[in-house]
Amino acid sequence: MSGGVGEERGGGLLQGLPGETIERWFRETGAFLTGHFKLTSGRHSDVYLEKFAVLQHPEYLTRLCAALAGRFAGSGVETVVGPLTGGAILAYDVARYLEARFIFPERVEGRMAWRRGFAVRRGERILVVEDVVTTGGSVGEVLALLREDGAAVVGVAALVDRSGGAASFGVPFEPLWRVEAESWAPEECPLCARGVPLTQRGSRGLGQGR
Repeated sequence: MSGGVGEERGGGLLQGLPGETIERWFRETGAFLTGHFKLTSGRHSDVYLEKFAVLQHPEYLTRLCAALAGRFAGSGVETVVGPLTGGAILAYDVARYLEARFIFPERVEGRMAWRRGFAVRRGERILVVEDVVTTGGSVGEVLALLREDGAAVVGVAALVDRSGGAASFGVPFEPLWRVEAESWAPEECPLCARGVPLTQRGSRGLGQGR
C-alpha cells in the first residue's frame, strides 16, 4: 500500500490516516455507492457505503484497524467490543493491536445480549468499535448493555461517521472518516417523491438504528 497513510509508531499503530486516503480506498474498491438506498437504520439516502468491499482486502483492513487502535493507544483498554458483523470484524483486529480481549454481543429477542460465554466485569475498561455510524443506534444499544454490567467505557471508535455531527455517545467518539451524506425518514425522502427505485442493502431489517 502506498503513501498517505500516516505516521507509523510503536506496535504498528498509526496515529494518522487521512480521510482522503480512506475515501480513495472506498472509491477504488467500489464501496462508495450513489443511488437511492434504504439504510440499516430504516432511513433513506443517496449514498451507501458498502464497507465490506474495502474490508475484504486485508491490506486495507489492517491499516484501518491500526489507525482506530492508535486513537486509543495508552487508554488502558482491556476489552474491545463490536456489534456484528462489520463492527466485530474491525474490533477483533483493533483488539490485536491494543493487546486486548475481543468479544461481541448478539441480538436476542430484539435486544443486545452476551452469548457464547462472553461477559464483562464491573469497571472493565472497554472500547466499542463500529463500522459506519448513521443514527448511532447500534452503538447506543451496545453501550446500554455495557453500562448495565458496570463496565467503564473509554470511548467509541468508528470507521466512518455519516451522522453529520449528530452522533453523540457521552464518551470520546473517534471516527476515522466523516462523510457528508444526507439521509431522510422514508416519508420525507425526496428520491421517493421523484419515484427513484429503492435499493436495500445490508444484513439486517428495518427498525434497528445504526
